[in-house]
Order: sequence, then structure tokens, then C-alpha cells
Amino acid sequence: MALTLSLLATSSDAAAGEQATSATEKVLAHHLGAFAKGLDELMRDYVATSVILTHDKQYRGVAEIRGFFDGFLKGVKPGFWEAFKINAQAIDRDVAYLVWEAKPFVNIATDTLVVRHKKIVIQTFTAA
Repeated sequence: MALTLSLLATSSDAAAGEQATSATEKVLAHHLGAFAKGLDELMRDYVATSVILTHDKQYRGVAEIRGFFDGFLKGVKPGFWEAFKINAQAIDRDVAYLVWEAKPFVNIATDTLVVRHKKIVIQTFTAA
């Protein structure tokens, strides 16, 4: 009986993990596609309690996050999107990790997203 309950719990945990991974994949796909659609579409991935952490600042809540992305989008140079390339991507449950570049504008960048309830609640970003 204990073995059966243990197997059921393991099976249930695996199913929950697969569901979380699938939801995270969808949010990441939307987030990446939203850059082509503009700031309002990007902001659909965030909630009032979301935070973006960078090497020098924390952006908390939708107003600050909107400001972060507004500055990013306004700073994009011609040719940036054509140069954008994802080098690595990993997703495990509610965490997505992305390594990308857009040379010569960005040699390497990483984003880590923590997704809960189909929204990005925590994001880290660094670029060089």
C-alpha cells in the first residue's frame, strides 16, 4: 500500500512538473514574440508583484518594468533584431533560462524567468 501511494505521489509530481514546464514554455514563447508587437504586449507577461533584477538595479511592479522595456526598445539600433540569436535555452518547471546574442550590439546576454500562474514573477537579466 505504501509503495502504491509513493508511486502515485511520484506520478502526480511528474505530471505537475510537466504542466509547469509546459506553462513556462508558453510564457517564454509569448515573451519572445511580444517584442515584435510592442510594449503593451510585452507587459501582458507581468503582474503588479513582478520584479526584474539586473546587475545594478531592481525594477519592481508594472510601472518600473514598463520603463525598463520602454528604454530597452527605444535603444534598439537598426539591425539588432536581425542579429538576435538564441544560443541556449533550458526550461525546468517554472524556471526558464535563455542565453542570447545580437552581435555586434550585444555579445552575450542571459535571462532567467520564474513563471507562476502563467505570468513572469521574477526575471534576471544581464548583458555584455
